[in-house]
Amino acid sequence: MPTIAIDYDTIAGTSASLGRHGVHTVIADRAEGKAGGQGLGFGGGPLLALALGGCFSNTAYFTAEKMGVTIERLQIHVELDLEGEPLVAKRARLKSECTLKGGADASALLKAARANCMVANTLLAGAEVAFS
Repeated sequence: MPTIAIDYDTIAGTSASLGRHGVHTVIADRAEGKAGGQGLGFGGGPLLALALGGCFSNTAYFTAEKMGVTIERLQIHVELDLEGEPLVAKRARLKSECTLKGGADASALLKAARANCMVANTLLAGAEVAFS
């Protein structure tokens, strides 16, 4: 079973954190004026929505390669409904539009990407989270 590891560390002189996975980075922060946030990066909700949309995008491109088709344009819109205290995502909606080169129908590709999107499947399954 593969394992993915990431690290976050405070960015010197701020209360934001720099997340790293290999050579890639992302900044996590709160909105300016919220709990010391400076608005330098994304909060948890947007990061979750970005993870869902990004995973779906990558899955669509992997699926297109397997199907022998080329994506000309892929548009993805994600909305999360947040509720409660503590705040949690109660519902996610992902809308996608895809144009394939040559004008082929993209519905089979999008259906396969929906079925194989790791983040969506993880949210649907309710993954265990352990803190230490």
